[in-house]
Amino acid sequence: MGRIETNMMFIEQAFQEQGYVTDRSTATALQLVMALKKPLLVEGPAGVGKTEIAKVLARALDTRLIRLQCYEGLDVNTALYEWNYQKQLLHLKLTEQSGMTPAEREAEIFSSDFLFRRPLLEAISDVDASPVLLIDEVDRADEEFEAFLLEVLAEFQITVPELGTLYARHRPYVILTSNRTRELSEALRRRCLYHWISYPDPEKEKAILASRLPGIDTRLAGQIVNIMERIRRMPLDKIPGVAESLDWAHALTVLHQGELDAQTVKETLGCIAKDLDDWKQIEQALEEGWMSGNV
Repeated sequence: MGRIETNMMFIEQAFQEQGYVTDRSTATALQLVMALKKPLLVEGPAGVGKTEIAKVLARALDTRLIRLQCYEGLDVNTALYEWNYQKQLLHLKLTEQSGMTPAEREAEIFSSDFLFRRPLLEAISDVDASPVLLIDEVDRADEEFEAFLLEVLAEFQITVPELGTLYARHRPYVILTSNRTRELSEALRRRCLYHWISYPDPEKEKAILASRLPGIDTRLAGQIVNIMERIRRMPLDKIPGVAESLDWAHALTVLHQGELDAQTVKETLGCIAKDLDDWKQIEQALEEGWMSGNV
């Protein structure tokens, strides 16, 4: 058996032990991330498990997970580093009578002891092993930040003017996720490997429910999957993903519901619909007998 085949089997088994049902294509993508040390851009609808890939990979490799949550207006300082100004001012005050020259005092306060390491700098500073760097929802950051990110991913080195250039001793495994709220640049896409995760087919979704909720009734799991499959075909604003399936299944288990009917679906609709218009649309379908004899 070849090395690549062995590593993919390790990934599949490790993910299974963590309760994440993966497939061959996902295992292959992660194997290439580990072998090539290239970032992986994972796209797909919300709630299908993109973020979870990075979390499970970190646990499987027994390494640190460092997460950068992107949002509109995210700036370089928040992602990279900041100086601890309060600590610097306090140190200057305490060393006023120390006999040190101004240059010596300045050199002290611009040392690593006074540096807040934000996710990107933290990811290249690990001295023990390669961490997993999760850059989550990169599509929510603006284009200016994306251009900066491209530079970091190219060399995995960061220049702090007061300290010089810092290099990654252990190149991190980088997972970027995107919900496609905006189009990412071609330059960033070329820098990364690419993987798409869609809604799972019924059999895979049932396997996910069984893996994450081992005690769930088989018939109930089948009903949940069938209903979710139909809901996803509706013209909703926010189509529920696997995360909503798991939330719903967990809620039904807590409520000791062993079987679904229209009334139960209506009473637990808050686990599925996260938008008022979507809620009303599903509720109307239920009132029109949408579930009659079909689950």
